[in-house]
Amino acid sequence: MTTTEPTVPRTQDRMTHDVWLPEETVALRAEARAAVEKRLAPFARDIGWREESADSFPWEAFRGLADEGLFAVPFGSDFGRGLEHPMLGTCTVTEEIAYHSSSMAGVYDGQCILVPQTLTFASDELRARLIPELTSGRVAFSFATTEPETSSDLTAERMQTVAEETPDGFVVNGRKRWITNSVVAGWVSVLVRAGAGSDRAHMLLVDLSSPGIRVGTPDLKMGHRGQITADIVFENVHVPRENLLGQPGAGLGVALSALVRGRIGIGAAGVGVAQAALDLAVERLRTRQVFGGPLGAMQHWQFTMAQRATEIECARTLYQKAATLLDRGDRSAEPEAAMAKAYGTRLANDLVREAIQIHGALGFARQVSESGESVRLEEMYRDAKILEIFEGANELQQWIVARTLIGRDVTG
Repeated sequence: MTTTEPTVPRTQDRMTHDVWLPEETVALRAEARAAVEKRLAPFARDIGWREESADSFPWEAFRGLADEGLFAVPFGSDFGRGLEHPMLGTCTVTEEIAYHSSSMAGVYDGQCILVPQTLTFASDELRARLIPELTSGRVAFSFATTEPETSSDLTAERMQTVAEETPDGFVVNGRKRWITNSVVAGWVSVLVRAGAGSDRAHMLLVDLSSPGIRVGTPDLKMGHRGQITADIVFENVHVPRENLLGQPGAGLGVALSALVRGRIGIGAAGVGVAQAALDLAVERLRTRQVFGGPLGAMQHWQFTMAQRATEIECARTLYQKAATLLDRGDRSAEPEAAMAKAYGTRLANDLVREAIQIHGALGFARQVSESGESVRLEEMYRDAKILEIFEGANELQQWIVARTLIGRDVTG
């Protein structure tokens, strides 16, 4: 579909001062922005509009970002960039990707935040074998915890996907749902119950070409159409013992360590979406004439956008602080991670909604057929909602904050 879209200035360039960021992160932001403009932006609208199918995975953008070195950001010098602040760097890249495509930021989160964290628990042999496949973009990876009857609650008692132990490994049966990249992935890190009736869980690394695995038809979603999801069904799937990630029965800890990082990444994605919406809104306020003057002369919108710009600064600082804590080895980042996720993703939804209001019918339209005009806010609105839901619904994030604030003895 041919569209005419406005090119708008980035207000971030004049409003944000990276006072405390490491020089490597400031440089990485500039590098990532250029890479995203080159490798993702030309395809972003098509990714956001086309219906999900097994053939619609955005390989060109996916491998283009990998070719630019962005998939190597999370890893040490043995396999990747060897950054001093890899989590901060990865989240910064996520924000830049989300500015153009929230759904591709979701793909990047799975490939470069969730799965890499689970691979820290893998054997040296598996890491040496698989991480080069990941960083090059030759192979897509998946992370699977959610099931039809459980998502935020990942306790073993709720899980129906079970791994029974055998002399040389495990046999897995069950179903995982809403699994990103599953239709094209080569491998999946999957959380399973450690035997029927067990109150423990394993995290296993499973080859998706194994006999007994069936990947379902892609889900048809309101938004995030580039982040293709589908069920994975396991029927007597044999997994070698060496594919156990971490200690036996300690899989929940592996999963939660990845999800804490993922929540920070989704918070960064929310900031990217919010920043893009703010930039579109500001340009419209400057150029749209109403009642003899620019729309931006109305004090209501002046004050509203000033407040939103302040909130973006707060949201960006939250994810940067949480990521930096993890880079320093401080595991107490859980409240900041929850705050970053809930605050950044709510802000994305609020700002996109207001940007649509500022654009009026043009914001509501996917495209003006006569002129080809499109401001992509319709797509952004569809995409933004899932940010408040996946990787721990925002209500769960508020509960995590409350447990730290008030105490688990009271909140449960």
